[in-house]
Amino acid sequence: MNIATEITGKESKLPSRAWLVVALLCIVGCLNYLDRTVITTMRSSIIEDLPMTDAQFGLLTSVFLWVYGFASPVAGYLADRFNRSLVIMLSLFVWSAVTWLTSHATTFDQLLATRALMGISEACYIPAALALITDYHRGPTRSLATGFHMAGIMIGQSLGFLGGWIAEKYAWTTAFTILGGAGIVYTFVLLFILRDVPKSSEVMSKPLAAINTNVSFFQGIKALFTGKAFNILLAYWSLLGVVSWSVMGWLPTYYKEHFDLSQALAGLYATGYLYPASLVGVLLGGYLADKWARVNPRARIYVPLIGLCISAPCIFFASSTTVLSLAILFFVFYALTRAFCDTNMMPILCMVVDDRYRATGYGIFNMFSCIVGGIGLFAGGALRDSNVNLSSVYQFAALTMLICAALLFMARPKQINSGENQ
Repeated sequence: MNIATEITGKESKLPSRAWLVVALLCIVGCLNYLDRTVITTMRSSIIEDLPMTDAQFGLLTSVFLWVYGFASPVAGYLADRFNRSLVIMLSLFVWSAVTWLTSHATTFDQLLATRALMGISEACYIPAALALITDYHRGPTRSLATGFHMAGIMIGQSLGFLGGWIAEKYAWTTAFTILGGAGIVYTFVLLFILRDVPKSSEVMSKPLAAINTNVSFFQGIKALFTGKAFNILLAYWSLLGVVSWSVMGWLPTYYKEHFDLSQALAGLYATGYLYPASLVGVLLGGYLADKWARVNPRARIYVPLIGLCISAPCIFFASSTTVLSLAILFFVFYALTRAFCDTNMMPILCMVVDDRYRATGYGIFNMFSCIVGGIGLFAGGALRDSNVNLSSVYQFAALTMLICAALLFMARPKQINSGENQ
């Protein structure tokens, strides 16, 4: 398959198991995010059993995020250097074992250690999973396949409430025991089904056919950062991380204070409407990008760019209105169109980097997004301490999204140039 074919999506033949792999990884992605977020819904039960301050409880999530971010580039390299399916299965097994081990923690230090270990093990999953999906889907189904996987992740996020329910009905340790056990069992299911793309596949390009050879971490880092388009996309994804973490992290507080709502109602509006909209968004964004890519090689860039141009004013108007129903509507449209970026990020990256380092590249994106996103959350809190209204924070987020759109427009992958000339 030549470059032009892969970009415009004119080749429709897929290797066997292409959609089966997506379905299998949707479940893994769901477990990945469910295991990491479920702790936040069991705060009262955990603190009652293991006394700790609110700062210490917050540190449990912060440590996970920091470790996850810094481990991501190396985790991505492992997926490029070794069998992607094996990396995925080992990652699932280890983080599931750590999840099960969490249920046996009896001190804060032990709980903190399990969160750090989970950060390392879960970091190995996303780059490997997205790289494997794009290995199988190299033409007109690439963005939609990635979108289905993102949908699985979002379902995992939205199911986090199960932790609180299980903790109230039984114990917080029960939730970790169930989830850890489910992940371990599913690992053995994948052991018999999940495979990398056969090297003999007709859709396997020459660079991927030589995967696992001539792959060096430091050479890969050098090759990635010497690419202009890669650095532009890194800035774009990092700034978008600031927006995402800031909007979602402070939205319940914004609803509660700006519209004088109860905590329960503010939480419902902040999650109950946005997650379903985001789920639709990743599927719609993938479908539109794949369909348009058949005739326009820049479609996978244009779709998220258009999404940003819609979601930026939505955030601005949502933060400016005093009518609750309008704020909800604008935030829903933000979530819907902002999701176009998530489903197309890996497909865009594949147009920029050497096939041998696509997982490493996504790992670097993950690291910067987590670090900068964490800074954004802290900055939002600092601004609130300085009596800066959250409306101003969201208006700044809208401006940042327009900057992201400009950066995305500037990213002109070399492969697109080559494809357009053929």
